[in-house]
Amino acid sequence: MPANAGPLTTEDVADAANDTAAKISADAQKAIADAAKRIETVVQQGLEQLRAQSRVYADVAGEQLDEATRIASEQIRARPLAATGAALGIGVLIGMLLASRR
Repeated sequence: MPANAGPLTTEDVADAANDTAAKISADAQKAIADAAKRIETVVQQGLEQLRAQSRVYADVAGEQLDEATRIASEQIRARPLAATGAALGIGVLIGMLLASRR
């Protein structure tokens, strides 16, 4: 504002306040948008890391399941009567548990 201008009017003060409020609002919106982008980036990186770890765990679990299946098959072939007796015993226990609920 020029130095030789007259006293400030209410309109001048209101215009200055509106300009300041608009600038603050624009700055706040930009800061929020920037923060949202940073948060989205961090979340995306976290998800990618989680996916990679999940794949590793799934692969390991699959390998362990295959190994357990192989060992169980070998044991069943080696001792078929014992395996049949164990399966029968487990079946009887499950039947008793289910019957006791009624």
